[in-house]
Amino acid sequence: MKKNDLPIIILVIAASAIVSFLVSKYIFASPKKEQQQVYVVQPIDSSFSQPSSQYFNSQSVDPAQQLLIGPSTNQNPFGNTSP
Repeated sequence: MKKNDLPIIILVIAASAIVSFLVSKYIFASPKKEQQQVYVVQPIDSSFSQPSSQYFNSQSVDPAQQLLIGPSTNQNPFGNTSP
C-alpha cells in the first residue's frame, strides 16, 4: 500500500457513510411521518340500568320453563278433522 492510498480509503469510507445515512432517511420512515389517527372509545362502567318492563314483567313468557316433547295423548294436534 502506498502513502496516498490511506487518505483515499478514508475519504471513500466517509463519503459512503454520509451517502448511506442520507439514503436511509428517505427509505426508512421517521415516527413523525407515521402518525395515525385512532378512535377513542368510551370506558365501560359497572352500572346496569333496569330492562324495560314492556318485555320483562310477570305476564311475559318464561324462556326457562321446561318443555316436554314426547308422546302426546292428543290424537288431533293441529285441529284438523279427518275426512
